[in-house]
Amino acid sequence: MKLTVGFLVFPGLQLLDLAGPYEMFAALSDCEIHLFWKTRESVACSTGMRFYPTTTLDEGPLVDVLCIPGGAGINALLLDQEVQAWVQRQAMTAQFVTAVCTGALLLGTAGLLTGRRATTHWRYHDLLAELGAIPVRERVVRDGNLITGGGVTAGMDFGLTLVAALRGQSAAEEIQLALEYAPEPPFQSGRPEDADEKVLDSVLLKTQNLRRERENLVAQSKKNLPGQ
Repeated sequence: MKLTVGFLVFPGLQLLDLAGPYEMFAALSDCEIHLFWKTRESVACSTGMRFYPTTTLDEGPLVDVLCIPGGAGINALLLDQEVQAWVQRQAMTAQFVTAVCTGALLLGTAGLLTGRRATTHWRYHDLLAELGAIPVRERVVRDGNLITGGGVTAGMDFGLTLVAALRGQSAAEEIQLALEYAPEPPFQSGRPEDADEKVLDSVLLKTQNLRRERENLVAQSKKNLPGQ
């Protein structure tokens, strides 16, 4: 049986949030991938590269795997009722409901993280609790059919984890080897606890406006969640 995977794509998407997992799923011979958005017009990711959605929210099929990438553009979707309704509709029948990086915040505002373990980018990790989730500081977190990945490059680990859940560890290892995924970063500053204090302070400063905006959006969306 063919596996169907659906990515939500949107203006301001973080390219690696999409490209990493996409590469993993595309390596499966029986996988059909759909890129969903409101229109089929090209959208630009956060670095300016443009790509085309393959279907619209209304026209596309229900999928086996729903994946929500993150990026600066996720902010515009956190209070978007049309997008939230689509996410909820897909989640009702999907075998796996997933997100990479700050895509988890959209799952949260759609009411899909309540009482469930999840992760996201370290800079916004504490916001998960505001959306009813149980925040876990791990690179990939699985809670039943919910799988979330940490920030950006964690999408590669996330993709392999999901492939293993779908097709077994051997299939995931074959893809890992074919892609030569054996990371050896030249610097050990990929986590805030490992980074030099000056590096951390610089990143905190550069992201403070985005952080503040997300705090406000999460606070607004929290009012609409069940039980609030």
